[in-house]
Amino acid sequence: MVLAGGKGKRLYPLTAYRSKPSVPFGGIYRIIDFVLSNFINSDIKSVYVLTQFKSQSLTEHLQTAWTGTNLRPGNFCLPVPAQMQTPGEIWYSGTADAIAQNINLIRDTQPNLVCIFGGDHIYIMDVRPMLHLHVEVEADVTIAAIPVPIEEGRRFGVMEVDDEGRVIGFHEKVENPPCIPGDPAHCYASMGNYVFTRGVLEKMLLEDQAESDSTHDFGHDILPKMVKAGYRVQSYDFQTNWVPGWSEDAKNLYWRDVGTLDSYFDACMDLKEVVPQLDIYNEEWPIHAAGSSAAPAKFVHDSEGRVGTARMCVISPGTIISGSSVSQSVLGRRVRVHSYASVEDSVIFDGCELNRGCHVRKAILDKHVVIKAGERVGFDPDEDRAKGYHVTETGITVVPKRPVVRPVTTLDL
Repeated sequence: MVLAGGKGKRLYPLTAYRSKPSVPFGGIYRIIDFVLSNFINSDIKSVYVLTQFKSQSLTEHLQTAWTGTNLRPGNFCLPVPAQMQTPGEIWYSGTADAIAQNINLIRDTQPNLVCIFGGDHIYIMDVRPMLHLHVEVEADVTIAAIPVPIEEGRRFGVMEVDDEGRVIGFHEKVENPPCIPGDPAHCYASMGNYVFTRGVLEKMLLEDQAESDSTHDFGHDILPKMVKAGYRVQSYDFQTNWVPGWSEDAKNLYWRDVGTLDSYFDACMDLKEVVPQLDIYNEEWPIHAAGSSAAPAKFVHDSEGRVGTARMCVISPGTIISGSSVSQSVLGRRVRVHSYASVEDSVIFDGCELNRGCHVRKAILDKHVVIKAGERVGFDPDEDRAKGYHVTETGITVVPKRPVVRPVTTLDL
């Protein structure tokens, strides 16, 4: 069960018209494609995606990119919109409440184990070793954990563990998180990925629903309660994970919480490195994306002062770089960069058009944005804000999505 209903407020304006898991990433993907690919590649092919806020874009993407997983009995990847299945008919009030409101899906399918993963992180993971550990130690719940710098620990749920990896304390977003024993510079952060034994999960959800003072959240309520009550709460060290296609000495472990514009931008920029830590080119562990009929990318013109070039870039199908210069950037599908324009250190979404002589630097352009001829974006923050663009404290300019405008016809009227 993938939790994909978050608003993603800190990613605004990229989340003005879509939920956080459906934000484009890496040219051809959406954020949610990573967790779904991890499940499918791990041979876990019964997946419900719980949606809520601004879910239309995500629903359309699931239908376009993931319908092939529904072709055999028991294989499905289905969106589940919030259905307000509570006496008060309310939206999901927390991560645990989202699962509780859809407990009928668990009871209908009767699994032995239930994976509950977030849909808004960028990472590559084989889920099977985590499942094997859960069964081996007879855990009630297993939590994927990753070391993070102690100063960043306040952003996450943090675990205290014993020598066997059993969780003896769980603290959700506290100011002074406990460090890893022997490593005062790091703490064990929860990745927001859980494996539950089904009977225990149902029991904890029902108890939590009956508590009026609960926030109905796994990190705030259920996991700390399970630790105190003596349940077997086990950690799974993500550092031990390895996926097919990696070399024995590979250090491809990568997990990013792309919850802010800055962290999202940095994760996109990671992809353009010569040997990116996030390996999206591993054919034995493919990251699945929506199919596209876009033609190959093309670079045209080769005359004095008018050469189509791209350096240290990710360029997606259908994009044409025409007598212009693109560097240190990630470009989506069907982007047009016209002559004498330049793009530096930027993330450009599908369908954008950058007209002749414009210059874009350290920016994120949402879908279908049109930059006028000669316009400069990312050079003067005050000027960008005056145009209605969003500028982060670190100086990243975000140009909001533009609707696709079709000519009005008699049929439209």
